[in-house]
Amino acid sequence: MTKYSLLAAAMAATVGLATEAAARGPAPLVPIALVEDVQSKSAGVEFMDYVGSGQIIKLEPRDVLVLSYLKSCAHETITGGTVVIGPDKSEVQGGKITRSKVQCNGGNIRLSSQQANASGASSFRLQSAAFDPTIYGLPPVVQVPRLRPTDPRTLVVERQNKPGERFEVPIDEQLAAGGFLDLASANKTLVRGGIYTASIGNRKILFKVDAKAKVAKKSGKLPVVTRLLRFPPG
Repeated sequence: MTKYSLLAAAMAATVGLATEAAARGPAPLVPIALVEDVQSKSAGVEFMDYVGSGQIIKLEPRDVLVLSYLKSCAHETITGGTVVIGPDKSEVQGGKITRSKVQCNGGNIRLSSQQANASGASSFRLQSAAFDPTIYGLPPVVQVPRLRPTDPRTLVVERQNKPGERFEVPIDEQLAAGGFLDLASANKTLVRGGIYTASIGNRKILFKVDAKAKVAKKSGKLPVVTRLLRFPPG
């Protein structure tokens, strides 16, 4: 085979790989931040969606987007402009951003890009070898795992360092956007310093409430990332 034949073969292989990659579509974004609020008709994201590093969100001048970063614990309020999701904070062109640092369990989680479906909070799964979270705000927000039709539809919360404290929440009656269950809507709260389990059928997670956890007031809720609980995949 001549050098020209080799070159032609290499070019054909490259084109073939590019065509195959285009057919597969872009790789799913790794979830980095959570949309806690969005006031926009054109942003392309919704309340309690995950967004990934490298994702671009375009806002009209008066649009507002509120993000919480899961690992860096950055809490951002963005007004207008073009937003580029970064690994630990957003970059904004043509808009305004107000950023603060909040307490969250970010250092103890590891996210994968496995995509469960096309949209919403259930698009990605959380995986962690040692999953023992602490929440820093009350009441908690529970991300409900994907359930099969035969799975129980009740969240059970039990206190471990004071036996007897227990309550149940019907999932289907209280489930919010993206598969999240805010215990504030169910009029349930927990105690600072408490150690609890949350379970749905045979899925269970152990967690604790920080001794100085903030409690949401009627005037406004705390950032979700400070009070977010997620079940490990299973």
